[in-house]
Amino acid sequence: MSKLKITTIAAVLLWVASCAKDDKILLTDSNYLIFGRYYGMCVGDNCILTYKLTGEKLYEDTRHNYLAQNFNFIELGEDKFELVKDLTQYFPAELLSSKDSIFGCPDCGDQGGLLIKYVENGKEKTWRIDQSKSAIPIYLHNFIDKLNEKITLINDK
Repeated sequence: MSKLKITTIAAVLLWVASCAKDDKILLTDSNYLIFGRYYGMCVGDNCILTYKLTGEKLYEDTRHNYLAQNFNFIELGEDKFELVKDLTQYFPAELLSSKDSIFGCPDCGDQGGLLIKYVENGKEKTWRIDQSKSAIPIYLHNFIDKLNEKITLINDK
Protein backbone atom coordinates (compact mmCIF):
# COMPACT_ATOMS: atom_id res chain seq x y z
CA MET A 1 0.00 0.00 0.00
CA SER A 2 1.32 3.42 -0.84
CA LYS A 3 2.24 5.95 1.82
CA LEU A 4 -0.54 8.25 0.55
CA LYS A 5 -3.20 5.57 1.05
CA ILE A 6 -1.93 4.71 4.54
CA THR A 7 -1.82 8.39 5.50
CA THR A 8 -5.33 8.94 4.14
CA ILE A 9 -6.72 5.92 6.01
CA ALA A 10 -5.03 7.03 9.23
CA ALA A 11 -6.41 10.55 8.87
CA VAL A 12 -9.94 9.26 8.29
CA LEU A 13 -9.72 6.94 11.30
CA LEU A 14 -8.49 9.77 13.52
CA TRP A 15 -11.30 12.03 12.29
CA VAL A 16 -13.95 9.34 12.95
CA ALA A 17 -12.52 8.65 16.40
CA SER A 18 -12.54 12.34 17.32
CA CYS A 19 -16.15 12.73 16.16
CA ALA A 20 -17.29 9.71 18.15
CA LYS A 21 -15.62 11.08 21.27
CA ASP A 22 -17.60 14.34 20.99
CA ASP A 23 -20.93 12.50 20.71
CA LYS A 24 -20.71 10.86 24.13
CA ILE A 25 -20.79 12.27 27.60
CA LEU A 26 -18.32 10.98 30.12
CA LEU A 27 -19.11 11.11 33.82
CA THR A 28 -16.41 11.56 36.45
CA ASP A 29 -16.33 13.53 39.69
CA SER A 30 -15.85 16.78 37.75
CA ASN A 31 -17.93 15.84 34.68
CA TYR A 32 -21.49 15.19 35.76
CA LEU A 33 -25.10 15.19 34.69
CA ILE A 34 -27.86 17.00 36.56
CA PHE A 35 -31.34 15.85 35.61
CA GLY A 36 -34.80 16.26 36.98
CA ARG A 37 -38.43 17.03 36.38
CA TYR A 38 -40.60 19.81 37.66
CA TYR A 39 -44.25 20.82 37.84
CA GLY A 40 -45.16 24.39 38.82
CA MET A 41 -48.83 23.91 39.65
CA CYS A 42 -48.23 21.08 42.07
CA VAL A 43 -48.23 20.39 45.80
CA GLY A 44 -46.02 17.83 47.54
CA ASP A 45 -42.53 16.40 47.63
CA ASN A 46 -42.57 15.00 44.10
CA CYS A 47 -43.23 18.31 42.30
CA ILE A 48 -39.57 19.17 41.80
CA LEU A 49 -37.02 16.36 41.74
CA THR A 50 -33.42 17.03 40.78
CA TYR A 51 -30.46 14.63 40.79
CA LYS A 52 -26.75 14.77 40.09
CA LEU A 53 -25.09 11.74 38.51
CA THR A 54 -21.31 11.32 38.50
CA GLY A 55 -19.29 8.35 37.36
CA GLU A 56 -19.63 6.67 40.75
CA LYS A 57 -22.43 8.33 42.75
CA LEU A 58 -25.95 9.68 42.64
CA TYR A 59 -27.08 12.72 44.62
CA GLU A 60 -30.47 14.31 45.26
CA ASP A 61 -31.15 18.01 45.65
CA THR A 62 -32.88 18.80 48.95
CA ARG A 63 -33.96 22.35 48.07
CA HIS A 64 -36.46 21.40 45.33
CA ASN A 65 -36.05 24.83 43.73
CA TYR A 66 -38.24 25.40 40.65
CA LEU A 67 -35.60 27.67 39.13
CA ALA A 68 -32.94 24.96 39.51
CA GLN A 69 -30.49 27.24 41.29
CA ASN A 70 -28.46 26.88 44.46
CA PHE A 71 -28.61 23.11 44.67
CA ASN A 72 -27.95 21.28 47.92
CA PHE A 73 -27.08 17.74 46.89
CA ILE A 74 -26.93 14.83 49.32
CA GLU A 75 -25.53 11.44 48.40
CA LEU A 76 -27.96 8.61 47.82
CA GLY A 77 -27.22 4.93 48.29
CA GLU A 78 -25.45 2.60 45.91
CA ASP A 79 -28.76 0.87 45.15
CA LYS A 80 -30.18 4.07 43.64
CA PHE A 81 -26.96 4.78 41.72
CA GLU A 82 -27.22 1.30 40.17
CA LEU A 83 -30.71 2.18 38.86
CA VAL A 84 -29.49 5.19 36.86
CA LYS A 85 -25.81 4.65 36.11
CA ASP A 86 -26.59 3.75 32.48
CA LEU A 87 -28.51 6.98 31.80
CA THR A 88 -25.69 8.39 29.67
CA GLN A 89 -26.27 5.58 27.15
CA TYR A 90 -29.57 7.24 26.26
CA PHE A 91 -28.23 10.79 26.10
CA PRO A 92 -28.77 11.96 22.50
CA ALA A 93 -25.63 13.25 20.78
CA GLU A 94 -27.76 15.83 18.95
CA LEU A 95 -28.46 17.55 22.25
CA LEU A 96 -24.77 18.35 22.78
CA SER A 97 -24.52 20.09 19.43
CA SER A 98 -27.90 21.85 19.60
CA LYS A 99 -27.92 25.62 19.79
CA ASP A 100 -31.31 25.46 21.54
CA SER A 101 -31.57 25.35 25.31
CA ILE A 102 -35.37 25.16 25.53
CA PHE A 103 -37.44 22.59 23.67
CA GLY A 104 -41.17 23.14 23.46
CA CYS A 105 -42.74 25.14 26.25
CA PRO A 106 -41.82 23.24 29.44
CA ASP A 107 -44.58 23.38 32.07
CA CYS A 108 -46.49 26.14 30.24
CA GLY A 109 -49.64 24.03 30.23
CA ASP A 110 -48.98 22.30 33.58
CA GLN A 111 -47.58 19.28 31.74
CA GLY A 112 -44.25 19.64 33.53
CA GLY A 113 -40.75 20.01 32.26
CA LEU A 114 -37.41 18.28 32.38
CA LEU A 115 -34.14 19.87 33.41
CA ILE A 116 -30.87 18.58 31.98
CA LYS A 117 -27.50 20.07 32.79
CA TYR A 118 -24.21 18.59 31.66
CA VAL A 119 -21.03 19.94 33.23
CA GLU A 120 -17.77 19.04 31.52
CA ASN A 121 -14.49 20.50 32.77
CA GLY A 122 -16.33 23.39 34.40
CA LYS A 123 -18.37 24.26 31.28
CA GLU A 124 -22.13 23.94 31.66
CA LYS A 125 -24.76 23.17 29.07
CA THR A 126 -28.35 23.40 30.28
CA TRP A 127 -31.58 22.38 28.61
CA ARG A 128 -35.24 22.54 29.59
CA ILE A 129 -37.46 20.09 27.76
CA ASP A 130 -41.22 19.94 27.44
CA GLN A 131 -42.87 16.71 28.62
CA SER A 132 -45.19 16.80 25.60
CA LYS A 133 -43.57 14.80 22.80
CA SER A 134 -45.51 16.67 20.13
CA ALA A 135 -43.61 19.84 21.10
CA ILE A 136 -40.06 18.45 20.91
CA PRO A 137 -37.78 16.85 18.30
CA ILE A 138 -38.11 13.10 17.80
CA TYR A 139 -34.49 12.50 18.83
CA LEU A 140 -35.43 13.52 22.40
CA HIS A 141 -38.37 11.12 22.78
CA ASN A 142 -36.48 8.05 23.97
CA PHE A 143 -34.30 10.16 26.25
CA ILE A 144 -37.22 11.83 28.03
CA ASP A 145 -38.89 8.43 28.43
CA LYS A 146 -35.71 7.12 30.08
CA LEU A 147 -35.38 10.20 32.29
CA ASN A 148 -38.94 9.82 33.54
CA GLU A 149 -38.45 6.08 34.01
CA LYS A 150 -35.24 6.58 36.02
CA ILE A 151 -36.75 9.34 38.19
CA THR A 152 -39.71 7.08 38.96
CA LEU A 153 -37.38 4.18 39.80
CA ILE A 154 -35.35 6.33 42.19
CA ASN A 155 -38.48 7.43 44.01
CA ASP A 156 -40.12 4.01 44.17
CA LYS A 157 -37.19 2.44 46.06
